[in-house]
Amino acid sequence: MKGLISAENIMNSESVLPLTETTFYILLSLTPGKKHGYAIMKDVCNLSEGHVTLSTSTLYGALKRLLEQGWIERVDDLDDSANGNRERKAYILTRLGKRIFEMETCRLQTQLATANRYSAGEAK
Repeated sequence: MKGLISAENIMNSESVLPLTETTFYILLSLTPGKKHGYAIMKDVCNLSEGHVTLSTSTLYGALKRLLEQGWIERVDDLDDSANGNRERKAYILTRLGKRIFEMETCRLQTQLATANRYSAGEAK
């Protein structure tokens, strides 16, 4: 499948970076643990301070792509069904998804450090 990043070639995966804002915030939302779609949608809006608001179709399109790439996986949300609510699917990061997210945050930190050095007159 085109665009699929396997665990074997993750070390050469700079081609998947930079992440889109949507992808970045979805992965960030999932770093603490599993969430269902609506919780991800609310979390992304809160984490981005309202700059990224996802429609249902955008969210589920992105989740489908992340599932296909192996960056997230679907799990049963047993906590929700135990409360008498209908069972919802929840999503968690895979090891690959965590690694991609770490690579992106490292890339962003490097850019920020460079910008800070440059604006302080330290860059050559």
